Amino acid sequence: MLIISQVSPYGEWLMFVSRVVALVVVAAAGSAPLAAQGLDPHQASQAIDDVHYTVTFDRATAARDVIHVAMHFTVLEDEPVVLSLPAWTPGSYELDHFARYVSGFRASSDGRSLKVDKLDFDTWRVLPGLETDITVEFEFGSDTLDTGMSYVAPDFAFFNGTNLFLYAQGQPLDAPAMVTIVTEPEWKVATGLRPSGSGGYTAADYHELVDMPTFVGVFDLDSARVGDVWFRLATYPAGAVAGSSRAEMWDQVQRMMPPMTAVFGETPWTDYTILLVFDDDFPGGSALEHSTSHLGIFNSQFVGSPVLASVMAHEIFHAWNVKRLRPAELYPYVYDRPQPTDLLWVSEGITDYYADLALVRGGIIDAQRFYQTTAGKVNSVESTPPVSLEDASVSTWTEPTDGTAFIYYPKGSLAGLLLDVLIRDATDNAHSLDDVMTDLYRRTYKNGRGFSYIDFWQAVGRATGNRSFADFYAMYVDGTEPYPWGTVLPLAGLRLEVDTVRTARIGIQTEQEDTTGARVVAITPASAAADAGLQADDVLMRVGDVQVRDGSFGAEFRRRYAGEPEGSPLTFVVRRGQETVSLDGELRFVERMVYQIVEDPDAGDKAVAIRNGILTGNRKPAISN
Repeated sequence: MLIISQVSPYGEWLMFVSRVVALVVVAAAGSAPLAAQGLDPHQASQAIDDVHYTVTFDRATAARDVIHVAMHFTVLEDEPVVLSLPAWTPGSYELDHFARYVSGFRASSDGRSLKVDKLDFDTWRVLPGLETDITVEFEFGSDTLDTGMSYVAPDFAFFNGTNLFLYAQGQPLDAPAMVTIVTEPEWKVATGLRPSGSGGYTAADYHELVDMPTFVGVFDLDSARVGDVWFRLATYPAGAVAGSSRAEMWDQVQRMMPPMTAVFGETPWTDYTILLVFDDDFPGGSALEHSTSHLGIFNSQFVGSPVLASVMAHEIFHAWNVKRLRPAELYPYVYDRPQPTDLLWVSEGITDYYADLALVRGGIIDAQRFYQTTAGKVNSVESTPPVSLEDASVSTWTEPTDGTAFIYYPKGSLAGLLLDVLIRDATDNAHSLDDVMTDLYRRTYKNGRGFSYIDFWQAVGRATGNRSFADFYAMYVDGTEPYPWGTVLPLAGLRLEVDTVRTARIGIQTEQEDTTGARVVAITPASAAADAGLQADDVLMRVGDVQVRDGSFGAEFRRRYAGEPEGSPLTFVVRRGQETVSLDGELRFVERMVYQIVEDPDAGDKAVAIRNGILTGNRKPAISN
């Protein structure tokens, strides 16, 4: 998953923290605990068979902002059927408890109602009695524009399978299922699910079923062959990406695919669906990967931006790295609890590095843009409290408020660059990080398992003739030492240049609430915000004369006040509870380091060969004359 809010002059992707919803469970006065009622939240279901889901989205359900779901199945015994909805969507490393959007949950057989109990947040128990053909129905509230959720507009909806499709608790998830989508005759459906001969769709097992986001309604849809694979491009609203913008998007997909396929030597899917939603009021952009598709939501200003191409490359590369090549802790997925791993820096960070490589190797961006993007990541890491890659990977589930919640993206990407340079230097450019990824892919995914910490570092060792990377791991992966740019970049004919600039700073971390403000999640001590009296959970609506409409307000603030004298009056307007409050403060500046990556004109032949190898994917030794 990738979350972005804006692009800096250095190509930096500034990540914003998605909102964490605290679930508070309150016992009603006088109510008996579940155990006293004979309800076991860990109770296993009896086996179910002939599973068929019917998803209904039409003008009637759209008017109520819901999607109607029916699940049909058969049973052989009179034992309870225990059904659960997932608590999270793989790729979005947070608990969402989708059952909280469910209403009207009911069960029946041939029109006769069956007894239903709620066992926990996400689980229901159905008592079938002597019935064998069971139908469970509910409505799913779908008013959240989020890549892990479901969303309804008057003529359009998207949904994730984790939101809608129940599974039998305690039973294997390897049974096939059928899906029927009921909608208006003139509306379209776009999904990665496989069409069946009966007009519906099939999934080989539950994992495949919930890994296929779906568009239903009025939207633009076309397809093209990219190499040996068919791609579908679905965009909403109709006309959002049209004409030259759509042609450019298709050209970018055509260009980025060959460099990514070259890393692994194959494209392990026959078709791929890109699902994109554009909304003028959406604060920034977000995308979520799936095994043969991805779903992205963006502010309309991203149309035609190279950032959109980069996000597409990131999510498509995920179809190899994390959906197939996956940490052992995520293999297989479980849906009722968190699955933390200290290897997300590989799954997300190195994916981000390869997204940059796909663009430069595919000719979508030039070398200078690649350097700017990389330098932007350096700036992001250097402005964030030190944290190890492994710790950041694990902590993302709790979304720390100190700015490190998603730092494993840029920091992991930079670790990928460092490893790539070091591997190429150790082998005279004969091997690279590509070899590590290919090796892992063949030894783990191809053998039906996830990879471990040991698997990864053994692959690095094999690529370098068993050179030790123990110090690298201890200092830069498990540790928090600053990255060794001064010694590693010259090996690739590059330099890191540093400049000091003074910049206006508010001193807060925020998450976008809506188009009227951003919620304050953390305040830097002794900052302009702290001294003015801002509090956590305030919704910042205006700072000075800069309106807080989306994630770009920080950059706009810095531009607007760059030339103002320090100490100038600065008014903060916040929403605090039900009141709008004005707080008087002063403009503050801080000094910060700004990093740029440039080519070294005096680099030797070997360093130039390594640099060219990174930019082109070639692994050719230097030739000295």
